[in-house]
Parts: sequence; C-alpha cells; structure tokens
Amino acid sequence: MSIHIGAEKGDIADSVLMPGDPLRAKFIADNYLENTVRYNTVRGMYGFTGTYKGKKVSVQGSGMGIPSISIYATELIEIYGAKKLIRVGSAGSMKQNVKLRDIVIAMSASTDASFNKLRFAGMDYAATADYDLLEKAVYLAKQHNCTYHVGKILSSDIFYADNPNSWKLWADFGVLAVEMEAAALYTIAAKFGVQALTLLTISDSMVDGSASSSEDREKTFTDMMEIALNTVL
Repeated sequence: MSIHIGAEKGDIADSVLMPGDPLRAKFIADNYLENTVRYNTVRGMYGFTGTYKGKKVSVQGSGMGIPSISIYATELIEIYGAKKLIRVGSAGSMKQNVKLRDIVIAMSASTDASFNKLRFAGMDYAATADYDLLEKAVYLAKQHNCTYHVGKILSSDIFYADNPNSWKLWADFGVLAVEMEAAALYTIAAKFGVQALTLLTISDSMVDGSASSSEDREKTFTDMMEIALNTVL
C-alpha cells in the first residue's frame, strides 16, 4: 500500500480516470463499470476498479488543487504502475463561446502556482497533454455529437481571487477555461514517461456568472465520462 491509497499492487488498472470529486468517482464506477471493487477509502478519496467493455479500468478521486492531484498521480504511477491517466473534471469558462456543459479538451495547461517554478529552478515548463490520447478524445467527441473545444487552460491555485477580473489576462491570450489540477498531472506524467489527458466539463462561467449545481457536477457530466472511458480502450 502507498501512504494515501489503500490498495495492494494489482488492485489498480494501468488506465485510470481521475475526477477531483470522490463522489464523481463513485458515480462513474456505479454507472459504467462492471465487477467493481472499491480499493480505497483513505481520507474519503474513493478509488474503484472494474471493467468497461471488457477492459480493466480504475477511477480514483484526486481532490482539489495541484498538491492533492500530485500526490495521487505520483502514487498511481510510481507504486501501482498506471500508464494512462485522464482527469475528468469541471472548469470555469473564460470565453463567451464556451458555454455551460461544453467539454474542453486541454491541449496545454498554464499555471499561476509555484509547482513548476520550484521543480525547474524558476524557469517555465510547458505542461502539455499526450497527443495520442488527445487525438483519440477529439475523434470520440466528434462521434459523440457534443459541443467541445480543444485548447489552452489555466490551472490556478486561487479559487477566490482578490482581483475579480484577473482571469481576463489569461482569456486575452486564448485560455479557454480555468481549473486547479491539470498542469501538475501533465508534468508528473511527463516525468515518469506515461500518458495523461484532461477532459473538463464547463460548470460555471467567468463571463456571465452562470453555474451548475453541485449535484450536476457530480452526476450529469456523462458526455465527458463516456469520452474518457472510451479513450482508454
């Protein structure tokens, strides 16, 4: 077992979906996986393994923010041998044309966090998705007939900013949406030479103030879930 994941080696598949919300992990396991086993309850961060269309797949909650996903992604890769990690999360739109419930496929993730500054001695690192996973997810999104966008996102350390308009600088440079984890996931995957991708469903808008409920975020972002599951097949 690792420090934060109460599983034995072999309990976790090499393909892992990583929602921030552990209840979204449970929803995915309950509604999409067969022969499901819950392998983790440590700190309430549920983890499940089952089969999807005959393939072994795991779903592991990651919590909120770069420090939390960094812990789970590192342990999943280094201790349990994960090779494909797909974050399935929610995000705030920074663009007028990116609406509630649209899907954003994150090509790259900028950040205002010190995570990569510390790692790279003050230099910048371009945290990017695995191209093969991204290409497959784009193909599946087209087949799924849902509204999606591919592009840059921001992984922010700050949810409640002192300057309510600070997001506009990022939007001016083409950033589509903000969340709190992807930059770390992409960096850690690159370090260990594995594949990573982030799929996001827009849950609120910085532009017009619209927002989804917590129950919607937990249970209704099914287009994203299905694209992610089929991407790891």
